[in-house]
Amino acid sequence: MYVDESGDTGLGQTQTTHFVLSGIVVHESRWRDFIGILIALRKTLRSVYGLPVRGEIHSSAFINSRPFNIEKHDRLAILRNCLDEMAKIDFISITNVVVTKAGKPQDYDVFHSAWGTLFQRFENTLLHGNFPGKYSRDHGILLTDATAGTKLLRLVRRMAVYNYIPNDPRYGGGSRNIPIQRIIEDPHMKDSAETYPIQMCDVAAYFLYQRYSPNSYIRRKRATRYFDRLTPVLNTRASRFNPLGIVEI
Repeated sequence: MYVDESGDTGLGQTQTTHFVLSGIVVHESRWRDFIGILIALRKTLRSVYGLPVRGEIHSSAFINSRPFNIEKHDRLAILRNCLDEMAKIDFISITNVVVTKAGKPQDYDVFHSAWGTLFQRFENTLLHGNFPGKYSRDHGILLTDATAGTKLLRLVRRMAVYNYIPNDPRYGGGSRNIPIQRIIEDPHMKDSAETYPIQMCDVAAYFLYQRYSPNSYIRRKRATRYFDRLTPVLNTRASRFNPLGIVEI
């Protein structure tokens, strides 16, 4: 699972209103197919828009600055094309978590809540084979942008020993310790500038955030529902409370 985020984990008034994570799950047997599709996409974007094949797609920078001297409407089109291309890849699945910060107590740990929830959904996917191909009894690794660091390593290692899952309140409440078993190794930190899949996670996470708290440009361009273009590849099993499977905290 490749993962990237949008928003920040702070709770102060100057912080973002939400923190979101998007994780693209791809089976190792289709990894080279996945990379091949992304390389072909980058060549098309170079041909149509002049985006360098090795130029990093970073969504917030595409909207808020002028990378590669490309016009703003074309930069938005590039991001839209990334969403549409991902939606065609029938062997990937995208799991999404959104933390709404409003109303949370000051000691609420946004980072651990969001990442812990995403890890648990990945664990569930691996345990039950709830992704394209129905692979069973598989294990998984995590590849993330290099910004999460030591906190993420500690969280995964802790969940491998202590991972308390709330019981159904209809049956007495409480919780059970169910350590994660299917996620192996520590998360692997990658430079997003060198990793096409994480750049695609960045696009997914950016538009997930804009779905909840759009900026003025996204509203003006009627792009607040661009995230929904990913519907064919969203992991809808991640939440029974949201039709797109978005896990809302």
